Amino acid sequence: MTTILYENPIFLEHRTPEGHPERPDRLKALNLALEHERFSPLKRIEAKRGDEDRILLAHPEEHLNAILREIPDEGINQFEADTYASPASFEAALTGVGAATAAIDDVFAGRADNVFVAARPPGHHAEKNRPMGFCFFNNAAIAARHAQKAHGAERVAIIDWDVHHGNGTQDIFWDDPSVLFCSTHQMPLYPGTGAKTETGVGNIFNAPLSPNDGSDHFREAFKSRVIPAVTNFRPDLIIISAGFDAHHRDPLAQINLVADDFDWATGRILELADRSASNRVVSLLEGGYDLQGLAESAATHIYRLMRG
Repeated sequence: MTTILYENPIFLEHRTPEGHPERPDRLKALNLALEHERFSPLKRIEAKRGDEDRILLAHPEEHLNAILREIPDEGINQFEADTYASPASFEAALTGVGAATAAIDDVFAGRADNVFVAARPPGHHAEKNRPMGFCFFNNAAIAARHAQKAHGAERVAIIDWDVHHGNGTQDIFWDDPSVLFCSTHQMPLYPGTGAKTETGVGNIFNAPLSPNDGSDHFREAFKSRVIPAVTNFRPDLIIISAGFDAHHRDPLAQINLVADDFDWATGRILELADRSASNRVVSLLEGGYDLQGLAESAATHIYRLMRG
């Protein structure tokens, strides 16, 4: 398998207040883990700034302009309950969009079987008209729309295993049968959405987990809800909203997974991609706030992508 990883120093320049869980140290911890020799074959590319018009594939222009208005010239500005911007935050977010769309181009052009985007800020909580949950723009949604518009993808599946429900992705694709959204997440927990009864137009498959459910329940949810839904949908592309805050060390939730669970889930997704999507998988970093848990889990995930 050919795997590409997108990164850029600008992602470290998005600043949040002292003590905020979504901090530059997250990527620094991952970079340390990637120094291991087993990652020497990994092709690492510096992401380029994205085009603002790509944002408009998933968000209205009013949303883009509202974000731009909140970017400070100095210091840190709070523009939603737990969402902050610093002077470089827009450039970081736009570079994340550029990385996500470049990843789509790579898998459709055959330059890679799969791609991991190590960007921040994350994106899956950003709704069509609202930034929230540390997120400005919904990279997964933008990537899916880019695949459809630029490469003619007819069916895109988004699998979100972040411990928090991807309410933004669900909001954007709620009534769109061309995009399948599957999510495993803890419930009750922020943002309060993600019940099994939330089904859109038959394209939304939520698999909520209870606190302390652990590995067995997570894997069973994958086997009973996610895998059958994706199998029946037969996507041309699979996008992963890859949050690692379900790890047992993470301070924001209590699902208590271990790194091997992400290896297992990655393997199942690669099998699904082999069946209908010509191995095309794009994985986007979302949450994960304990540095050790994030580094171990993300590195395990990336290595599984490399091995196929």
